[in-house]
Amino acid sequence: MIRSFIITAATALVIAASAAPTMANDIYIDQYGWGNQVGGNQNGWNNKFGTTQWGNWNKSFSQQSGGKNTSAIGQQGNKNTGTTYQNGWNNAAGIGQFGNNHNAVITQDGYGNVTAGVQVGKGCSANVTQAGSGNVTAFVQVCP
Repeated sequence: MIRSFIITAATALVIAASAAPTMANDIYIDQYGWGNQVGGNQNGWNNKFGTTQWGNWNKSFSQQSGGKNTSAIGQQGNKNTGTTYQNGWNNAAGIGQFGNNHNAVITQDGYGNVTAGVQVGKGCSANVTQAGSGNVTAFVQVCP
């Protein structure tokens, strides 16, 4: 009986320990409008993904692997797409987008990278990739 209890307790401990990193991630979603979509994947711990979309047919996607990564996408307008991919630790990605038909992709692989962005008008497109550590990039575009 004691052996059975020890095996059961050890199994419960292993299950709880393996589930803990997954439970420590956060996602925040606010959407106002019609046909907006949010998707993503978090693997690791203390990753955060927040999105706010105002308008119609906007899409946000964030994929995070590692720890302490932060991704924030806020879109106002119609048919905007914002995507972030983060692999590593302590990376921060932000996408802004005001207007219609914008597309922004941020890819970060490494440690301590920071990317920020804003696109205003119609039809802007941005694709930023950072690999390594301590990279900082900001982009601002105005498209007629």
